[in-house]
Amino acid sequence: MTGPDVVAHLNTLVGFCAQRDVEVLGRDAVEEAAGGRVDVAVLFGGSILAGGDLFAQAIRDDIAARYLIVGGQGHSTDVLRAAMRRHLGGDDVAGATEAALFDRYLGERHGIRADLLEHESTNCGSNVRHALALLAAERVPHRRILIIQDASMQRRMDAAFRLFAPAVRVVNFAAHRTPVELIDGELGFRSPPAGMWPVDRYVSLLMGEIPRLTDDRDGYGPAGRGFIAHVDVPAEVARAYSALRTTGVGAPRVADRRWADAPSTSRRP
Repeated sequence: MTGPDVVAHLNTLVGFCAQRDVEVLGRDAVEEAAGGRVDVAVLFGGSILAGGDLFAQAIRDDIAARYLIVGGQGHSTDVLRAAMRRHLGGDDVAGATEAALFDRYLGERHGIRADLLEHESTNCGSNVRHALALLAAERVPHRRILIIQDASMQRRMDAAFRLFAPAVRVVNFAAHRTPVELIDGELGFRSPPAGMWPVDRYVSLLMGEIPRLTDDRDGYGPAGRGFIAHVDVPAEVARAYSALRTTGVGAPRVADRRWADAPSTSRRP
């Protein structure tokens, strides 16, 4: 049954997964968190369209020295392509990578472009590995990185960076932190950002993150599959997840084997 408790539990997951290390995305705040000027700002293609608007803001505010968009194809690509069709028009997005789609969005909506695009990655871990490999190949300094990802996957992206690049100073700023609300007895959004997920998909994404982040034999941490560094899941988040499972709200997203790959045996690509 949907009610205030369900909404509160879901928003507990939002608050945990949508990691932000600063209150506002501004150059002074980001530099303070990073301990100096950010070398690279990275937008990951798993985000909704609002992530593109946020990235454009970062570019206009000169937050970083270089700007990179990362994303080949994955579980969110078809949804992103559909959002691009609705917001930009045209049916020429089939086959385009997430990085290419977001760069087009930046150009058509904001009149700006990223410095670098990465087109090969298919999941969270390969996003990070390919991003780091591209930066190294292009000889782009990356001691300090700002990362922008979807609300549901920001904390896992941070954990992947901590595994593959522990020496890099990462500043997290989730592309959005959209709360779930009860509207006429149903779950929904009051003011959804651009390209927002359908509420059922958003709930599934959020629910899918908690077992992935839990560092046990079934999770993605060192005690399980070794895809990410250890993440401390607070007790209140675990309780919220368990309560939602008990009430039958939102089945966790199942990993799509098309976009899976094996964990790296090295912490550095």
